Amino acid sequence: MSWNPALEPGCPDEIGADAIETLIIPRARDIGGFEVRRALPAPRRQMVGPFIFFDQMGPADLLTNQGIDIRPHPHIGLGTVTYLYQGHFQHRDSLGTNQVIHPGAVNWMVAGRGVTHSERSTNESRKVPEELFGIQTWMALPEEDEDRLPMFEHHGQAALPVIEADGVEARLILGTAYGETAPATMFSETFYLDVTLKPNARFPLPDDHEDRGLYITQGKVSIAGETFEAGRMMVFRPGDRMTVQAGPQGARLLALGGATLNGPRHVWWNFVSSSKDKIEAAKEDWRAANWGMGAFDLPPDDRGDYIPLPER
Repeated sequence: MSWNPALEPGCPDEIGADAIETLIIPRARDIGGFEVRRALPAPRRQMVGPFIFFDQMGPADLLTNQGIDIRPHPHIGLGTVTYLYQGHFQHRDSLGTNQVIHPGAVNWMVAGRGVTHSERSTNESRKVPEELFGIQTWMALPEEDEDRLPMFEHHGQAALPVIEADGVEARLILGTAYGETAPATMFSETFYLDVTLKPNARFPLPDDHEDRGLYITQGKVSIAGETFEAGRMMVFRPGDRMTVQAGPQGARLLALGGATLNGPRHVWWNFVSSSKDKIEAAKEDWRAANWGMGAFDLPPDDRGDYIPLPER
């Protein structure tokens, strides 16, 4: 399907540099033998819409007999979405889910009151070298959904709407944009797009969402006469009509945002909540390791080990 964006307002040379409210340069983090680049939360910006955590995984070359092994760990008060460009890995959770994710598909897990999951390379993928490249984000839940029952959804690449225009292909990962709606169940106003731009193509961000940002994964883009390279996140001033232009080699980016929540969230380790007391309770439940008796259990087919509660 296609859309016909009006490019006159918000062309790159008609928007002032102050339209970029925040420029974020991700920090490198080790998550257990595997380095990621973390854009959210940032010192000057906790969230973009409901998005409260944003990690770029790779690109990384995994050699034969190597892989990722993120042991079972807990979450509360958030939803996680995994989206891959290259490679694949296996998600297991305490709901009994056992799902391999491939490029272009969506794994959407809503923790609610509490869930545990692991992420590991498959036995098959360890037999050959593999490149892994993808994005993992967390979305804070509205207060009324923080204690909901956990759930998991998988949506294959073919289920995601694709919006096309001259030199632009935008796949809608989550939420609503340009009159289309992605299949994953959302709990607040959201948009999340995988956008591929041909050389010098222009892309208008949705102008019907309060909070909007973009993250460049490949190539370069121009905004207000300034050039930004891969590995940068920009958050834009609300209300402006924004258009970004790809560089001469083209670009790929993720556009994200939605409605702001009713207030900031507390974040500790893998827990997100509007309430510090709920985070303290989750810490005690995980430390107690009473699997299946309290807030947390381990995945049925990944019970051999787990990540202990950090001592901090």
